Amino acid sequence: MTTPAHLDPAVIDRMLDDATTWAVVGLSGNPGRTAYEIAALLQRRGKRIVPIHPSAPVVLGEQGYATLADVPFPIDVVDVFRRSEEAGRFADEAVAIGAGGVWFQLGVVDEAAFERTRAAGVPMVMDTCPAIEWRKRGR
Repeated sequence: MTTPAHLDPAVIDRMLDDATTWAVVGLSGNPGRTAYEIAALLQRRGKRIVPIHPSAPVVLGEQGYATLADVPFPIDVVDVFRRSEEAGRFADEAVAIGAGGVWFQLGVVDEAAFERTRAAGVPMVMDTCPAIEWRKRGR
């Protein structure tokens, strides 16, 4: 069975191992939300998280920004917690700001956004979660 291009193990490993600054699109201060849980996990794994939410809240001790374009420093990965039909625009914004990669969370799939993002030279993963991928590694 062939691994789908959007789940390329080399791309996943590079993001998990080498990317340090993760913008988390849809992250609010609600600890009951999956985005909050995964952002906290990213922090425990030594990543800097950057909340991206229209109200720009401070979450888990990190200042939020209303849009990706508002972030005044480089982003290694844009991690998207939005519905599939809304996610593609964040992939496009990630490319526009020069992000190092895009990660669409479990259940978030947009093949056209995947193709656009890869064509722009930006690695992308979709339909999985860092927690799942770390668990697969036994870590």
